Amino acid sequence: MKTVKAVEHFDEVVTEEVLEQARAQGRARAGGGLHATALTYLPDQQSLLIGFADNCAVALATVNYPELAGLSRDELDTLELGFAGSTLCLPARDLHVSIAGLVSASAPLMEMAASVIAARNGSRSTAAKAQAARANGAKGGRPRKTSILP
Repeated sequence: MKTVKAVEHFDEVVTEEVLEQARAQGRARAGGGLHATALTYLPDQQSLLIGFADNCAVALATVNYPELAGLSRDELDTLELGFAGSTLCLPARDLHVSIAGLVSASAPLMEMAASVIAARNGSRSTAAKAQAARANGAKGGRPRKTSILP
């Protein structure tokens, strides 16, 4: 385990340059992770519709989650997004549920995610693979298989 020593910057002057650097770091961090931007309870489907910045959404049936199944319709209507859009919160019950945790508890969603990740990772090429492919191409491509007949 790597140990990192904390550094105090309490007396550091905050200039416009330092402030802009902090903003840039914040923007870079905001791009990663799961951050919902909208939350709606759909009573007819008994589902929560969780929307994201790119206008995509996922609907999660509340009956599939013990944390949500016991909530009344009014409580489901008052759920809020918290922790930068990564959590569903119900302050009245001190309930905080991770959206990533809800998604990972769904077998079909996890199978779909695994399939998408496998497809994306399968199409990746490292620099070493690209160099080997160019070298093989320069030699005329992959050698043909030769079969030895008895």
